[in-house]
Amino acid sequence: MKKLYDNVYEFTHPLIQHKITMLRDKNTGTNEFRKIVEEIGMLMGFEALADLPMEDVEVETPIEKCMSPVISGRKLAIVPILRAGLGMVPGILALTPTAKVGHIGMYRDEETHEPHEYFCKLPKPIEERTIVVTDPMLATGGSACDAITLIKQHGGKRIKFLSIIAAPEGVEKFHSEHPDVELYIGHLDRCLNEAAYICPGLGDAGDRIFGTK
Repeated sequence: MKKLYDNVYEFTHPLIQHKITMLRDKNTGTNEFRKIVEEIGMLMGFEALADLPMEDVEVETPIEKCMSPVISGRKLAIVPILRAGLGMVPGILALTPTAKVGHIGMYRDEETHEPHEYFCKLPKPIEERTIVVTDPMLATGGSACDAITLIKQHGGKRIKFLSIIAAPEGVEKFHSEHPDVELYIGHLDRCLNEAAYICPGLGDAGDRIFGTK
């Protein structure tokens, strides 16, 4: 894992990089694309959650009683940014099946490229949970930053953001506006084009996950 800023990490794991290349391929169909997004979500979640708090509890094995570590505190909260963020949720839930799932709805104005919120429902008490926000693409950073601001307004404190690919413009905006939030990205792409799409990117992640155009 490569550290880009104090709070920004880029994954270098071969499995993640291989799967991102498969996502980029325009010939990858909806079913395969959806499965790969889920797999990457699991791989990224595994790494990003390495610092979850632990406590020892007493268990009885078939041999004897012993103290053994478990994750402590409230159950994890997974918060996808609708709709593309939903694709990464099953992979993280496979790791933490008791996690609570919230949702934040954001859409992008096609002319200004500015994000607008239309839905927000978070598991309570959100201030006591580690929160993992998911969105496969971090382009301008507008939706990501607005979603984090919204979660903070609801009391969220321990927040991690997972994105499969990101543009430098979005990473810089995220780092500038939320230096206290850890950002994990699968790959840092070259730039944004005039339409604010990531280049080389992978197209529209939401359309490719759900088979819409």
